[in-house]
Amino acid sequence: MTTVRQRRAGKGTEAAEDQPSEEKNVKPDGKILSDHTGGKLWNVLSISVGGIVALSLGLLTSVYVATLHENDLWFSNIKEVEREISFRTECGLYYSYYKQMIQAASIQQGLHGLVYDNKTESVRTINILERMNVYQEVLLSILYRILPIQQYLEPVYFYIYTLFGLQAVYVIALYVTSWLLSGTWLSGLLAACWYITNRTDTTRVEFTIPLRENWALPFFAVQIAAITYLLRTHLQPVQERLTVTAVFIATFLFSLTWQFNQFMMLIQALALFILDCFDMLPTAKVTWLYIIQISALLLVCVLQFFNSMILGSLLISFNASVLIARTIQKNLKKGGLLNRLGKLILHVLLVLCLTLLINKFIKKSLNLESDEHIFKFLKAKFGFGATRDFDANLYLCEEAFGLLPLNTFSRLSDTLLFYIYVFVLFLMTVAAVIVAFQNLSGSNQVQFMEKMEECTITLKPDAAYNLIHTVLFGCLALSTMRMKYLWTSHMCVFASFGLCSTEVWKLILKCIHLYTSQRTHVIKYSIPIITLLYISYKFWPGIMDELSELREFYDPDTVELMNWIKSSTPNTAVFAGSMQLLAGVKLCTGRTLTNHPHYEDKNLRERTKQIYQIYAKRSPEDVYGILRSFGTDYVILEDSICYERRHSRGCRLRDLLDIANGHIMDGLGENEPDLKPSLYPRFCEEIKKNLPSYTIHFTRVFQNKTFHVYKLAKHK
Repeated sequence: MTTVRQRRAGKGTEAAEDQPSEEKNVKPDGKILSDHTGGKLWNVLSISVGGIVALSLGLLTSVYVATLHENDLWFSNIKEVEREISFRTECGLYYSYYKQMIQAASIQQGLHGLVYDNKTESVRTINILERMNVYQEVLLSILYRILPIQQYLEPVYFYIYTLFGLQAVYVIALYVTSWLLSGTWLSGLLAACWYITNRTDTTRVEFTIPLRENWALPFFAVQIAAITYLLRTHLQPVQERLTVTAVFIATFLFSLTWQFNQFMMLIQALALFILDCFDMLPTAKVTWLYIIQISALLLVCVLQFFNSMILGSLLISFNASVLIARTIQKNLKKGGLLNRLGKLILHVLLVLCLTLLINKFIKKSLNLESDEHIFKFLKAKFGFGATRDFDANLYLCEEAFGLLPLNTFSRLSDTLLFYIYVFVLFLMTVAAVIVAFQNLSGSNQVQFMEKMEECTITLKPDAAYNLIHTVLFGCLALSTMRMKYLWTSHMCVFASFGLCSTEVWKLILKCIHLYTSQRTHVIKYSIPIITLLYISYKFWPGIMDELSELREFYDPDTVELMNWIKSSTPNTAVFAGSMQLLAGVKLCTGRTLTNHPHYEDKNLRERTKQIYQIYAKRSPEDVYGILRSFGTDYVILEDSICYERRHSRGCRLRDLLDIANGHIMDGLGENEPDLKPSLYPRFCEEIKKNLPSYTIHFTRVFQNKTFHVYKLAKHK
């Protein structure tokens, strides 16, 4: 097991751009700006300063996470095998394809090796470009080969610096989104500072570098910024076309780099659907966004050799259903309140039924089962019946797929982020409900203002979209901890926007009869500045201490195992073991695997369950037969799995296997009535006794404190 240990001694004021409001050309003293040239110069100066601050914060964030990574592992000083081992589980698998492309005799040969890969899954040839989202590794490897940088930069540094560089893009996109919403770059500065000070809950890039989400989320943030700009009113046709192009490119790159893109964009499509139903977004722009999502996903589908998981995605079915339902119900947004509510309910039911029918038809026609494990997991997670399905339980028992821990909110509250977020969310939700009711009842703005002279409620399309976006992704994060990074980063944007928004403070002050434009401007700038000063005072010393803390990578058992495999086994040897470990075996040694952590394939899931019988109560003959059916030459057993204590009873891997096999679990506790005792002891324990029934099939060839490697006999 890998650990880290202590390292040994040795080697100004902004104008609101494109934010129409009654104070736009008013100075704090209330005088109208008569000099338009001066106003334009002030805007240019403000944009320039804001842009410089955005770039600076992005670069500082990139350097910050790179420094943390170096300090935590002493990456520059450790051996190549240790660097590769530090890329854990699926991270190591993805990086192995970058390494494979770099080491190939030519780019063409490297691509051929990916398209016709027979080392990732033994006795089977698969297309890596179809099965996995690794085009980013392909592109980086090609760039590394053609750019004149080989003498100055090692391949691994080119890779990790690219990921750290994307963090700069991420922070800049968050900054710009907040700036666009509030009209002041002070809001962007606050969003970026919150992102950095809440790093534990906003990103994990420094210790899971090649993870797909670290590639995808910066592009997702760019897409949200572009959508926020697109939803503004009074855009010129050229501006609209350029923004639509930016949305498409960002959506395409997001989709290309993460296998779970379709689920994230489905939530985004639901947000657009809700807002469109309540007439809070321009219908034409919503239609464009639906089409962009479908087009980007289909283009990725083509690049991934018509990946079945994409073709059968709910997103394509949902977006198509919405567009069809709109055509059928042409007068959806006409009539009184009750009339529109009735039409709306029918519209929702029609879209839901069409989505299920289209998705069922596609999956039935193409015999698609790539994502069935996800729906089994969701069904069990939300209480629609207990399950003994091994794959579903494997997810259910992982902390990352559990509910968001409550201590997350205490950490976010330390920086004041959570308190301010809840405050802004409450105000914006109330405004959204009032505006939605107003739109459904058919009342126009003039009538509404007559009824509420003192407290006018408005909600711009860009703010409305970001409100529903944060609510839906918040629900996702609360239900599944691993997805919190999609929510917490946007939380920074949304909270900072509310704190710096003229509209929010105007609404509050008008409702309590204290509104003046001067007072609004004072509050709009003073409270964010005070918040920034508080964050700096409280967290700057901690950041400095964190940057000065030096650790060192330390995993001698895994290093010893990898070195032994490279020196003592044939290059063609096939290894079986846990998914997580085998990803490292492929990266460090290049040996052939029986299974791996990229779980989005039904055949691989069934194969993994079979391989994992090495930790179940099965006879040596059964286990030997299973392993040999996959061409296995060596099997690696891990004590940390065989004698696992990390999970409670019922969630240990051996328990999941026992339940799936119909066997009683080990240890004290209840068992389901129909579970029976196994006729055989646990394989991973019994094999170590060197009994004749085991040694006839398995010979131990390597052992240390963590791993036991057995060579399989080749019987005729």
